[in-house]
Parts: sequence; structure tokens; C-alpha cells
Amino acid sequence: MFNTEDIYEVVVFSIGDTKAGTKMGKLQLKNTVDDTTLNCILWEEALNRFDPKIFRSGNLVRIVSASFNEKFNNCLISALELVKEAKLGLDPAEIEQYYSKLQSFINLLKDEKLRNFVADLFEKHQDKFKIMPAAKLMHHNYIGGLLVHTVECLEFAQLNMPHFNVKVNEDDIYAACLLHDFGKIFEYTINAETGLIDYVAGFREEWISHSQYGFCICMNAGFKKVAKMIAAHHGRTDWGAIIDLDQKDLEDELYLIHFIDNLSAKFGKINTRLLEKNQ
Repeated sequence: MFNTEDIYEVVVFSIGDTKAGTKMGKLQLKNTVDDTTLNCILWEEALNRFDPKIFRSGNLVRIVSASFNEKFNNCLISALELVKEAKLGLDPAEIEQYYSKLQSFINLLKDEKLRNFVADLFEKHQDKFKIMPAAKLMHHNYIGGLLVHTVECLEFAQLNMPHFNVKVNEDDIYAACLLHDFGKIFEYTINAETGLIDYVAGFREEWISHSQYGFCICMNAGFKKVAKMIAAHHGRTDWGAIIDLDQKDLEDELYLIHFIDNLSAKFGKINTRLLEKNQ
């Protein structure tokens, strides 16, 4: 049963168009008591009454007025109250700290051509990279999330390479960590005021995925091993990988990058409300 005292956490929010040409909001909430999911619709009239900041991932809200289906897992919201605002993400000082760590790993690259290639990419796109999320929903979905995820992958690689039983090229591993999600700066948008994340219109039609972007730029620059690791980092084709790790006779490095990326993503399944505990 619905209780007006129940507190919900905002999971994800998006706006689309109805067949009638009006706007419609889709809001997914999670009950903070029992973790049940509630899928909600807001018609344009209701949307116009809200400050968009209320729909930020991680916000805590209370439903004031809504109509529910008989299972109480879907509803049409007409009134919503903000209980606690989630943190947008990293503050400017934290961004610079993480970016400094990232730069230190670029400087570890021994191959001058590879180091210059990577450094030029980050120099050209650093403003975007510093604020971009790593995902809309799954992990590191906040301002600076992509930066945090990339640095985590680099640190996991540095920690685990000495224990990897197969000799690997450190330059290639670090470069793959640095660039495996670089295409996300063109795949996502994030509103610095509201924290709302969305996909860039047309990116998926042009590039299919950020993995394809990273694979292509590395192949075109002649870094084929790095490109192959990026192509496999999602592990399975139905998870978005270009190379499926279920294939036989693949290079060991491909598995290492996948596990490193997956480890950071698993640890990164937090929302911005949890980040506040570290302030």
C-alpha cells in the first residue's frame, strides 16, 4: 500500500514525447525501506510545476499525490516533495586531484608516440572529460564520475599487473585504461545545475557505442593492441563488447582490462547521496 510518509530515492529520470506531441517524464524510484522499485509517469502539466533539480539521481523524495496501479509498482505522479538533495558529484578541488592522478599515469607511458597521442586527446577534451559521468545509471553516474572510474581502473591495473602471471606491456594496459571509456564524453550529456544525465542525440546512430569510438581512434593511430583491449573491455557482445571474451585463443591482456573495468564498475555502483558521507 502507498504511504505518503515513505521516502524514495531517485534512480533515473528521462523526458520523452507522447504521440500527441506533449512531454512526458519517466521516473524510477526506489523505496528506501524495502528497496522495491516504483516506475512513475509525469504528464507535461505536472512536469511544468517542478524544478528539474528534484529529479537528480540520488535525491530523496516523498510522493505527495499520485494514482497507483493495483500492485502499487506503477504510478502517475501529480505532486512530489524533495526531502534531501543529493550531491552533484565531485567539487572542483576533487576534480583537479583526480585529474592530477590521471596525468601522472599518462606520464608513465614510455612509448613517446603513445604518450603524446593520449596526452593530446586529454588536453583537447579535458574540460568535458573532467565533468562527464561514466554512465547514466549503472555506475559513477555523477559529475566527475568518468574521471573517477578511469583513475580507479589505472590504480587497479598498477596494483594487479605485478601479480598477473603473464608478462604484459604496461604502456598498452595503461593506455587502454585511459581510453576505454573516452568515447563517453561524446555519448553523454550532464546538466551541471541539475545533475541530470542523458544521451547525446545521434551518437549511437553514428558510433554505435563508446567502445567503437575508442577502438577506431586507436586503430587509426596505429595502436592496435590498445584498440583490441578497448574492443573487448565489456566482455560479451550482448554487454556491448566488439570482441566477445568467450572466443578461444584471445590475448591475456584482453581479460585483464575487462576484469579491471568490471571491478571499478561494481565498486562504483553508488549514487551521489552516498558520496556525501565522505565529505
